Amino acid sequence: MPEPTASSGIRNIDLLGVYTNDHLASATGGIELVSRMLGRWRGTPYEPRLEELLDELREERSALEGQMQALGLPVQQYKQAAAWLGEKISRAKLNGHLLSRSPLSDLVELEFIATAVLAKRAGFETLRAAAEAEPRIDEALFERLIAQADKQHHWLADVRREVAAHVFGGHPGPADAASDT
Repeated sequence: MPEPTASSGIRNIDLLGVYTNDHLASATGGIELVSRMLGRWRGTPYEPRLEELLDELREERSALEGQMQALGLPVQQYKQAAAWLGEKISRAKLNGHLLSRSPLSDLVELEFIATAVLAKRAGFETLRAAAEAEPRIDEALFERLIAQADKQHHWLADVRREVAAHVFGGHPGPADAASDT
């Protein structure tokens, strides 16, 4: 693999490597979480959208790997393994149920993945901005991924409110401005 080089004014290529590896590891954890969520929601109206989300997350992860390769940034496998393991360990959370799945788990998972989508979107914005300094970064790709993340978050915010209303009562209502950005 070629050595990372600073070209066309990009600064801190080594930090960009750390940054992209962190986002790649997060993508790995997100794929694992949505795969597990899909098992929980199989046969429900949420299943098709979760399948779509999983496919999109895999495509985003692959796109990020491709951009890293184009920049000569190595993938740090230990971060991928740590994210995978972290998602598995997170299943052992204390949620008020010892031997069965708590309804709270559904809500917490949706809150986590909705928040993770916002963090991912911020990473895509950062990489889109870096494209101004680095022509090997595909600005149009990150524009598309930002729009995709917006669509994902809008849907997840709606589902999260529905599940919260189911768990605690009340009406899901519309998203407020903070959860809809």
